[in-house]
Amino acid sequence: MAEKKEEKESWGKFFLDILIIWVILIGAYLLLFHFVLSNDTVSGLSMQPTFQNGDRLIAERHAQIKRGEVVIVKAPDEPGALYIKRVIGLPGEKIVSKNNQIYINNKKIAQPWLKQGTKLIDNGSDTFYSETQNFTMQSLMRARTYQQYFTRAQIKYVQDTGRIPKGTYFVMGDHRSVSKDSRYIGTIKRSSIVGVVKVRYWPLNQFKVY
Repeated sequence: MAEKKEEKESWGKFFLDILIIWVILIGAYLLLFHFVLSNDTVSGLSMQPTFQNGDRLIAERHAQIKRGEVVIVKAPDEPGALYIKRVIGLPGEKIVSKNNQIYINNKKIAQPWLKQGTKLIDNGSDTFYSETQNFTMQSLMRARTYQQYFTRAQIKYVQDTGRIPKGTYFVMGDHRSVSKDSRYIGTIKRSSIVGVVKVRYWPLNQFKVY
């Protein structure tokens, strides 16, 4: 009887230990994805061909933001929604789009992530990944619908300098002809950038670390 009692106590301790380990692991997971990482799913076509609709990504919160990196941002025009875009212009820079080329501070930048001239069929119509209308920050700011995403001080700064407002980033989708990005919804505040994409883990056959 004593042996059976000890055996029951041993099994009870074993299951309790397993339960404690699971609680610790789940707690660590929740803390990790609340404060350090972000788990997100691509919705839409705006980041093709880099990412496809349904791809699943992990982003690093509080990471340093550099040009060319893909970021998860809080949508300025749709509270609660998240967009996945690429950082093109940094705070205080002058950005110009001309003939499907992007110029930063009067220098053309390389855009290896674009598929210039590659046709894509969307809803029965032909489009192009890299088709980008001509613009400057000043030309964009002429529209009242664009001004709604900026403070008065930012509007004046753009009108006077033609530069991206300080503390904000100019983001665009890789599939330029269908992307709703900083050309339409303004530049993105640092506090509205959830994180920088570091891993695509789904689909498994396209797993990639960035």
